[in-house]
Amino acid sequence: MRIDILTLFPEMCGQVMNESIIGRAQKSGKVEIVCTNIRDFSGNKHNKVDDTPYGGGMGMVMAAEPIYNCYKSLYNEGEEKPYLIYMSPKGETFTQKKAVELSKKDRIVLLCGHYEGIDQRVIDEIVDEELSLGDYVLTGGELPALTVADAVCRMLPGVLSDNLCFEEESHFSGLLEYPQYTKPAVWREREVPEVLLSGNHAKIADWRKIQSILLTIDKRPDMLTPEMLCEKDKKLLKKNGIEL
Repeated sequence: MRIDILTLFPEMCGQVMNESIIGRAQKSGKVEIVCTNIRDFSGNKHNKVDDTPYGGGMGMVMAAEPIYNCYKSLYNEGEEKPYLIYMSPKGETFTQKKAVELSKKDRIVLLCGHYEGIDQRVIDEIVDEELSLGDYVLTGGELPALTVADAVCRMLPGVLSDNLCFEEESHFSGLLEYPQYTKPAVWREREVPEVLLSGNHAKIADWRKIQSILLTIDKRPDMLTPEMLCEKDKKLLKKNGIEL
């Protein structure tokens, strides 16, 4: 898979994407991440890519032409158009489900806006989808783009050591992840749950599933209500004397 990031700060994006798990994934050829500077397509000696908004108002707006030319430079005439996502607070909220969906594409492009946003006309011309991290506004689209890129890369085959690394995580299955513990078995008089020390994998799996359900209902009831549980989960809870 290839991920392109169109940005005014390619060094910032490249530095983050070249570290840790994603950096190793790039070195091993699991994914290719290319950060392109929109200023390189400004068409003027000062590399200016913004201007004042029509109709007045505060701040500056990124112009359409540099963004358009930057995007068009990524592929040749006749090639399939890469899927372009604009990181915007107006977009659909990014979720784990969306990360999985995007990981199935051969190539995506993440467009980072800045200032007061970008000219609507280039959005209408080339953007396939708008995504947001949540109901708040940041100074630019770089942090959201890096978040999306990281979440998508983790879903690619071979990036993590095993599919269980993400299949049991929060949100992947629709539930929050169960609590995790490591050595020592007792810390500040707080003990690791006995079942995790038992070596009984079936009981451990049941405990983890129960904890995931209870945590989700407690912390994120919008994600799951008792009525949404399958019969198998309801029987597991009932077997362990848990009434919701």
